[in-house]
Amino acid sequence: MNNFDVIVLGSGPGGYVTAIRASQLGLKTAIVEKENLGGVCLNWGCIPTKALLKSAQVFEYLQHAENYGLKAENVDKDFGAVVKRSRSVAEGMSKGVRFLMKKNKIEVINGFGTLKTGKKIAVKNTEGEEIEYTANHIIIATGARSRELPNLPQDGKKIIGYREAMTLKDQPKKMIVVGSGAIGIEFAHFYNSMGTEVTVVEYLDRIVPVEDEDISKQLERSFKKAGVKIMTSAEVTGVDTSGNGVKATVKTAKGEEVLEADIVLSAVGIKTNIENIGLEEVGIATDRDKILVNDYYQTNIPGYYAIGDVAPGQALAHVASAEGILCVEKISGLNVEALDYGNIPGCTYCTPEIASVGLTEKQAKEAGHDIKVGKFPFSASGKAQASGTPDGFVKVIFDAKYGEWLGCHMIGTGVTDMIAEAVLGRKLETTGHEVLKAVHPHPTMSEAVMEAVADAYDEVIHL
Repeated sequence: MNNFDVIVLGSGPGGYVTAIRASQLGLKTAIVEKENLGGVCLNWGCIPTKALLKSAQVFEYLQHAENYGLKAENVDKDFGAVVKRSRSVAEGMSKGVRFLMKKNKIEVINGFGTLKTGKKIAVKNTEGEEIEYTANHIIIATGARSRELPNLPQDGKKIIGYREAMTLKDQPKKMIVVGSGAIGIEFAHFYNSMGTEVTVVEYLDRIVPVEDEDISKQLERSFKKAGVKIMTSAEVTGVDTSGNGVKATVKTAKGEEVLEADIVLSAVGIKTNIENIGLEEVGIATDRDKILVNDYYQTNIPGYYAIGDVAPGQALAHVASAEGILCVEKISGLNVEALDYGNIPGCTYCTPEIASVGLTEKQAKEAGHDIKVGKFPFSASGKAQASGTPDGFVKVIFDAKYGEWLGCHMIGTGVTDMIAEAVLGRKLETTGHEVLKAVHPHPTMSEAVMEAVADAYDEVIHL
């Protein structure tokens, strides 16, 4: 009864998707989870944060109802109810994963799993009882958690990570967000929209530093316009939590500055969950906080695999899912091709949203491409103007010689839903002229993609 074809350790968007695909392929499958099905993404990340951000968006609309010819008086928010709605959405999604496990006849094993030699996992349940399971294939999908800096130790009260940030009982009056990646930026936007005075501190010289430089500049303008204070080329060197609030010492080129706030949110990246799961005992190789794998996620020890945040690819939910599916399809003998990590979309769900795929303009030039660059602002989009959301633009980058779509970068309302066009186009090796001649519907936000391509080829109509 304790022997399976596949055991997946961890039930996040990598783990549970992997388990379902394995079951679909006829493999007897089990999944081990120490907490809640769905992992961090579903319970404490992707999904509940989007619920918070939706509440913030609705609140902003109500506050600016007059912009749409409407009246909404005495508009206020119930911070506790906003958090409660977010948790309710997450709980509903977790129940959905439980249903999917049952539907696909996947055995759910609750407890903390430790890898053993000989393709075994020992699972300790809440009563402290340890049961051993065996499988032909063991897939590690234990994910990651908020990374802590030595000079910014999280206490869960005044210096917090993303987990506490989405379940605060009281809304802080002032908040310092350290780090301007997707997590930091999304929370900065949420709390600012709800009325908290927010300061973003970024160590590098621009916010959202992985994005194209034009995206960083636009987001900084939009955030400053919304009242967020931005500090770049800045480092928090120490935090004093002895008083009622916190005092953060920030080092900049101009010298040191002390910022006061109620709470500091540390959003400086993630730390993989690879400790105490038996990697050393089994002999599985790691490097710089990641488990080393080949193109199909096999570790150096036969029968053990790793996907998602613990593997070297981008730490994104959709990457974990894709890796898990590919991993079990390869195990099942299907003819599969390795994942193209150069065509992975990234999304940040602040306002305005950010979405991108492929090379930035700087990267394309550094790679030696002769490029064509096109840009179309949403201020020239009829749909964006009618919607009252003219901030942002679509930027496209093409190889001038062959027409290859090298990169696409968007900032504006709804762009996280638009980026898939560029991902699919690049997957199918679509050229700029083919995008240009594909008729886009009017009026939509998506026609800005066509217009940006037209700009790259000097055929733009509406600029």
